[in-house]
Amino acid sequence: MSDHKQQPSNDSILNKSLTRRDVLRLAGTGGLGLILGGGAIGGLLTAENKRKEGARVSASNAEERIPFYGTHQAGIITPAQNFIYFAAFDMTATGSKALQKLFRAWTAAAAAMSEGQPVGDESGNYNLPPVDTGESAGLSPSRLTITFGAGPSLFDDRFGLGAKRPPSFTDLPAFNGDQLEPQWCGGDIGVQVCADDMQVAFHAVRNLARLARGTAVLRWVQEGFQRTAAADPKSGTPRNLLGFKDGTANPAVTNDQEMNKVVWAQSSDGPSWMAGGSYMAVRRIRMRIEIWDRSTLKDQEDTFGRYRGSGAPLGAVNEFDPVDLTAKDKSGNLMIPADSHVALARGDGSVQILRRSYSYSGGMDLKTGQLDAGLLFISFQRDLFKQFVPLQQKLAKNDRLNEYILHVGSAVFACFPGTSKNGYIGEVLF
Repeated sequence: MSDHKQQPSNDSILNKSLTRRDVLRLAGTGGLGLILGGGAIGGLLTAENKRKEGARVSASNAEERIPFYGTHQAGIITPAQNFIYFAAFDMTATGSKALQKLFRAWTAAAAAMSEGQPVGDESGNYNLPPVDTGESAGLSPSRLTITFGAGPSLFDDRFGLGAKRPPSFTDLPAFNGDQLEPQWCGGDIGVQVCADDMQVAFHAVRNLARLARGTAVLRWVQEGFQRTAAADPKSGTPRNLLGFKDGTANPAVTNDQEMNKVVWAQSSDGPSWMAGGSYMAVRRIRMRIEIWDRSTLKDQEDTFGRYRGSGAPLGAVNEFDPVDLTAKDKSGNLMIPADSHVALARGDGSVQILRRSYSYSGGMDLKTGQLDAGLLFISFQRDLFKQFVPLQQKLAKNDRLNEYILHVGSAVFACFPGTSKNGYIGEVLF
């Protein structure tokens, strides 16, 4: 008895790619059934469907994947995703080697998760915990970006980085009206995680915290959201929880010259290691929603200096029409009140920042019984004390909006330049 098994020739139907139409045509004539048997027809159809689904998923993943490596970190001029999960960490270990080890581990994990991959290969050992927490298995990358920055406290004597601190990089000064709460302030390291799926964003923060165990601990976290792309296919300017568009005046992120002027730190600005990075300001701003909801539409529009519906400056027609701070109505009054938010934020137009904010909802304030909701304000700029600080000092002093908001959290971080596949985030510090 021979052990030779008959092998299909190269031009056998088994070696050809069959479309669903081919399969059904052959099945209809009985040809395929004779070759494979009836049960295999279903298998071929399933394989064909999987091939098509695989191609579709692959194309979809390419659109939903934002590379982690690059000249600049992703998540700064990247078009804002639907959700944010911001995390501030405090180091518990000391010494530069511990910090470098953490940065290397976070870099590898962040790069993998940005590709929609788990943070490592599973060993299959039932006596060990899984390497990845698993809740994003099967999910797309969802345009995940993970952006790392160092807080001012990272430059104390614990890691030998004192000489690397940028001269003007300190905690923000106290602003008029601030009621900061320690649980929403500071941090040795800030990590901004954004994605079009909240579970993907949560998975990233959870695994970074898990990898940091024994080296760093979470100090505070805040979830946030915008309108989703599905709810707003035209990708208009997002609205904040007071109902007004927020971010209309942002500089063009596609203009490299403007980004170098507004967002990216230059080597001439101070320490060379920050060249290509950016300084991030984070403010947790509680909104007094219940009071706002009782104010008139006229009061609301005068407060912002814009029409609520169109987002146009008062006296103009369209959202992106020029802001004319000298325009007057028939009675000779300024169309845009001088103490409105847009008038103060715009000023003479010489100071710009890149806003990348998200709304948040923290449930109910148990002390007041009101909603704990507001804005997780985030901005990126080339120099905090030449851009954000003078702007916020002006707003804190005179902005009509202050009646309806309260700053309860504050932090700043020096976001590193990007890194390459052979490097790691923060390597420029060592």
